[in-house]
Amino acid sequence: MAHIERMPPREADWAPLPADLDPALAAALSSRGVARLYSHQARAYELARAKKDFVVVTPTASGKTLCYNLPVAQTLLEEPSSRALYLFPTKALSQDQQSELNELALGGGLPLRVYTYDGDTPDSLRVAARDTGRIVISNPDMLHSGVLPNHAKWIHFFSNLKYVVIDEMHAYRGVFGSHVADVIRRLRRVASFYGSDPTFILCSATIGNPGELARALIGRPALELSENGAPRGERVVIFYNPPIVDPVQGIRKSTATESEALALKLLRSGVKTILFARSRLKVELIASYIAEALANPYNRNEGIRISPYRSGLLPSERRAIEKGLREGSIQGVVSTNALELGIDIGGLDAAVVAGFPGGFASFWQQAGRAGRRGSVSIAILVASSSPLDQYIIAHPEYFFARSPETARIDPDNPYVFMDHLKCAAFELPFKDGESFGCGEDAGPVTVEGLELLEEEGVVRHAGGRWYWSDQSYPSEKISLRSATADNVVIIDETGGGARVIGEMDRPSAKELIFDDAVYIHLGRQFMVRKLDIANRTCHVVQKDVDYWTDAVVKTDIEVLTEDERFGLGGGRVAECVLGDVLVRSQAEKFKKLRFHTHENVGYGEISLPPEEMQTRAIALLLSPGTSAGDALASSHEALKAATLAGVGRLIHDIAPAFLMCDPRDIGRAERVRDPHFDCPTIYFFDMYPGGTGLAEGLSKLLSGAVSAAKERVRNCGCEGGCPSCIGVDFADSGGAGQGPFSALAGGEVKARALELLEALGKA
Repeated sequence: MAHIERMPPREADWAPLPADLDPALAAALSSRGVARLYSHQARAYELARAKKDFVVVTPTASGKTLCYNLPVAQTLLEEPSSRALYLFPTKALSQDQQSELNELALGGGLPLRVYTYDGDTPDSLRVAARDTGRIVISNPDMLHSGVLPNHAKWIHFFSNLKYVVIDEMHAYRGVFGSHVADVIRRLRRVASFYGSDPTFILCSATIGNPGELARALIGRPALELSENGAPRGERVVIFYNPPIVDPVQGIRKSTATESEALALKLLRSGVKTILFARSRLKVELIASYIAEALANPYNRNEGIRISPYRSGLLPSERRAIEKGLREGSIQGVVSTNALELGIDIGGLDAAVVAGFPGGFASFWQQAGRAGRRGSVSIAILVASSSPLDQYIIAHPEYFFARSPETARIDPDNPYVFMDHLKCAAFELPFKDGESFGCGEDAGPVTVEGLELLEEEGVVRHAGGRWYWSDQSYPSEKISLRSATADNVVIIDETGGGARVIGEMDRPSAKELIFDDAVYIHLGRQFMVRKLDIANRTCHVVQKDVDYWTDAVVKTDIEVLTEDERFGLGGGRVAECVLGDVLVRSQAEKFKKLRFHTHENVGYGEISLPPEEMQTRAIALLLSPGTSAGDALASSHEALKAATLAGVGRLIHDIAPAFLMCDPRDIGRAERVRDPHFDCPTIYFFDMYPGGTGLAEGLSKLLSGAVSAAKERVRNCGCEGGCPSCIGVDFADSGGAGQGPFSALAGGEVKARALELLEALGKA
């Protein structure tokens, strides 16, 4: 245990129930044991009733739900024709909120019809939701593809729309948030057409720029409400650093196996536990390890049931797991960040986080899933060998003093903007002079976009308006959550059947469910027989093997534009270029890794076409004549390549501490002699077409990331490179290394990497 931080309990700050509260609503609250409000709930009620847009920013389990349910219910009781729309980022949260509202309405016999309207809603209930629903609960995806394109069926609802609630606002960042902001633009446009101007209430976990993010999402200013009157039980946060098993290469015990051991210890002690892992594959691996350790037919697996929870599971499977956690039939769950949000899963006592989740706000959200009933709780961060994790372990004071990250979205990203301009034109004709968006450039950009669509032949201009003129239904081809809308369906053909067991976006499918890959679903192993990209299907059969598979991906970059060039240290240290690039990525082969030991037991070939995307990048040029370029100049080609790869990896892995993003949101590539710039170059690029502002953000924060990277190499105790600094490919391990530079002396590579970082740090 590298560090233990104890956070004392906090008393509640109370306020009386509002004086104008309807007696029936007060009775409904009383039936649930609510006789007074937290101070932030009372303030939220005042702002909502005054028709002010605002954002509530308080930690997990602080009663944010009542911040909007109370004023919305009061207004709907006073105005029988009024309506409200609730938006949640996931279907699970929507279902959870309907249960909460039904308890409130039924507890006091309130005449408030509440409906969930999403992809799982049967047709018979969809008509009732449109016609009689006072509160309609949905998600941005359904609003985008099901409600707004069919707004003519929702006339009564939109004409009387008084409130729009956007919960878990911090989930709307990056690509997804950029899409959602444009969906909200479309929502406001349709509502205005029917004569309504709803008040927006947003709720968020703690982030650094709630007001800025709220404004970007809804297109107008929103007040910030950050006071927290809720009580909190004592919380203990532990930083656990797995022991080193190879001091020469600096290799530590696996995060997966150490997290498994900690979770097992807690579960066997009767402590309800949630374990967060970084990927779908790791969730399945760790859950299977724990289930295997508990397996005992004589005592029903020690009376402990554990389940994996991740995207790709069927809705019925996810809801069964949530119900099991609430009712106590499931004592532990291994999850991706899908359970980071506020789904009611009952009282958990411990949260084990397997590897830093990429953002400080995400960690506190995950830690907050334990101790939701005010009891003492424990959160354990199990560090991986990544440079970012080891930097945090070495600087706990930095971690606990760190202010929350800011969330970035870019609704005017050309790819995102043009997608939603099509949808908006389909929904309602654009008048001449009408803007889609905010800012001084919104008008000209809207006209330019419509003219481009006219050239494509999907809109036409007549009589001072722009009309949709294509037979297509644009929203069905646009995914809010990925670059592509065409998911691959996974079909189990075991025993000659054909049963759908999951789905996955196309780019991920090429790297996870290629031919002969091992796919793990709820602890069961399947072998991929055929990935049919053309027909968007993947055919699998159940088969037990003793290994899992991991793709090796090659990335190539072509520079398209140079939009901005600036020098670090006045140009003496290095040069940076911001611009557009074309990124080609291709999974060429895969490794077979044995369960538990994770040793490599073989390779296989992958024959799939590459993925291409145009995105934004920052290129770090190490030209001769600059101090950074000169630090590389005397090295031979192999040593240059090893040094560039090590430094590029290290900066890439540490950058998420300075940007609110997951490491997977940023790509990287290194070139010893870049064909475009004709010098050693390191690229960092957005992993989404058009970019989401991460490249621009990194250009402003590069010096901080370089300083942190330099310190990580200096303080790392390995002899010649390890997973915690520049990587393991370069370690001189007596021929044991398998990387392209394993023949190099690791100490020499590490020394050159530190020399390069020292030069870059002079900026």
